[in-house]
Amino acid sequence: MEYVISSEDRAILREVAKQQLEYANMESNKERIKAWYRHNALKGDKPLIHLEMWTFAQEILPQRLKCKGEFARSVETNLYCNFLNQALFDDDRVTPDYYALGYDTWFTLFDIHIKIDHTTGADGKESVGHHFESIVEDLEEDYDKLKATDFGVDLAATEKKRAAIEEAIGDILPVKMSMDCLYSVPTQMVVHFMSMENMMFNMYDYPDLFKEMMGRIADDTLAYYRMLEEKRLILPTTGFEGVGQGSWSFTDELPGEEEWKKRPFTTKDVWGFMDSQETVGISPEMYEEFIFPCYKKISEQFGLLSYGCCEPVNPIWDRCISKLTNLRKVSISPWCDEEFMGERLRGSKVIYHRKPSPNFLGVGTTLDEEAFREHIRKSLKAARGCEMEITQRDVYTINHDIPKAKRYVEIIREEIEDHWVR
Repeated sequence: MEYVISSEDRAILREVAKQQLEYANMESNKERIKAWYRHNALKGDKPLIHLEMWTFAQEILPQRLKCKGEFARSVETNLYCNFLNQALFDDDRVTPDYYALGYDTWFTLFDIHIKIDHTTGADGKESVGHHFESIVEDLEEDYDKLKATDFGVDLAATEKKRAAIEEAIGDILPVKMSMDCLYSVPTQMVVHFMSMENMMFNMYDYPDLFKEMMGRIADDTLAYYRMLEEKRLILPTTGFEGVGQGSWSFTDELPGEEEWKKRPFTTKDVWGFMDSQETVGISPEMYEEFIFPCYKKISEQFGLLSYGCCEPVNPIWDRCISKLTNLRKVSISPWCDEEFMGERLRGSKVIYHRKPSPNFLGVGTTLDEEAFREHIRKSLKAARGCEMEITQRDVYTINHDIPKAKRYVEIIREEIEDHWVR
């Protein structure tokens, strides 16, 4: 991709940037930023809400995008994604007063280049369905395929992007080098080159070799982090930076911009995120033996940690996850025992990050308000005494019905107002 923005696209981007700045300067946005700081400090007044848009963005963005150039369209997309939640759904996602740009880094585990087969829809375009080709099948026979992990950063490409964006909109929105949380999902990477079935068999057939592989993943991840530190690419995560799973960094417990100007940051200065959805099919004992040592070694690198995605964490909570001393947020997915986790987290320093079932919004053309209200009430009751946030994820269609999605958020607010007890 060439990092070039035409004069026509530049004019379009400037108008969208002005829209973002307008939302960023709204008093309601500023108040919600304060609410996020209180929330992440375990001093929130009520649960915060985020309807994650990216999974159904194909129903929101195409009719808005006007730029012609590929790079300009990517910038335009990012600009819209910064404020459309606020504009369309009025949830608690907040809008920054700058354009965030990350460094072009890469981490190719064992130098294995993942191959993906995508399904296509009726329109001939790639659809959600996909399959990862197994490159490593029998771990003993294929172990020589696990080469040295390749990682690095392309500073030249990053600078070209920054300069192009800054020239186009920098006088409206400052272009800020930014970094979301350090994101590490070892079992996902394993499944991507091995498949879940092969992962299960190899764990059983070659336990020592599997543990050796997981140890290498931890060591290679830490080597990558050391590279980021040496090149001063570890940036503050105390504001609008993502913490994975539709949550945000806002905190005064980690060092911010002023401290970063004084010294290089280490991974201990920032948020991290981990999950292990792929291991729901193994016992808590096997997770503890085969997976947790790798996860613990990596997670200990972070200042604060958010853990979990769609996997239920309750089976491994007592034996493993509860022992992560820097844990601040844990995912309470639709498959998680809500009551169990409410009991465990009540009065703790770990935020109950609830992910409601996506079926109420994402399945069918109408919203069953009463059934959804009952679903939310159950979660609010389970989380009493906890610090709670609610992120709606994995909605792949809203049937082009923006008012329905906005009503969805309104219902959550109404239920919080009527039934939340801290």
